[in-house]
Amino acid sequence: MAGAIPDLQGIERTKTGKGPAGQARRDGLVPGIVFGGDTEPLAINIPFNELLKRLRAGRFKSTLFNLKVNGYDDVRVICRDVQRDVIKDLPVHVDFMRLRRSTKINLFIPIEFENEKDAPGIRRGGVLTIVRPEIELLVTAGDIPEIIKIDLTGLDIGDVVTISSINLPSGAKPVIDRDFVIANISAPSALRSQTEEETEVLESAPSEEIENEEN
Repeated sequence: MAGAIPDLQGIERTKTGKGPAGQARRDGLVPGIVFGGDTEPLAINIPFNELLKRLRAGRFKSTLFNLKVNGYDDVRVICRDVQRDVIKDLPVHVDFMRLRRSTKINLFIPIEFENEKDAPGIRRGGVLTIVRPEIELLVTAGDIPEIIKIDLTGLDIGDVVTISSINLPSGAKPVIDRDFVIANISAPSALRSQTEEETEVLESAPSEEIENEEN
């Protein structure tokens, strides 16, 4: 489950518009806005290097932050959007939404598979095919899972992992209201080719030959 909520330092932005936003970027800051809750939207700046480091670390949009802005109470926020420069692909604006600990929110949570060595199908040369590397869950803001771990112990070739077959964290539930495939263990390509060749031989052989082989 989620650990300590990381701090994110923001600076109040007293002037808005293209001019001040452009100046902020030249000063090594990324303009942003904090909205939601019972409070008016707050214009802020985030240090560019700090934001870029967190973006490159991954899972930025599924991480709950404790936003600290001088003159304001700390508030829990989650990123709702990051606008990027179309040429440089660098952040130029960021939107945050205020959350209470009890707020329910849809988030994509990454999947991690473990104990592959204990899966007979993989030991026999089978291939783990990942259909969904992340799943969208409805979670509580104060208890966001960092990752969903799936145990592959005992899975053989042909076995399928579906959303109904895994244990989700307490309070989390899938957004999609149906059972769906997350991954499967398929036969190795050599075995599939051999099976396909055998099938073709059987289909092309005269029925008398097949009967003789069976007898």
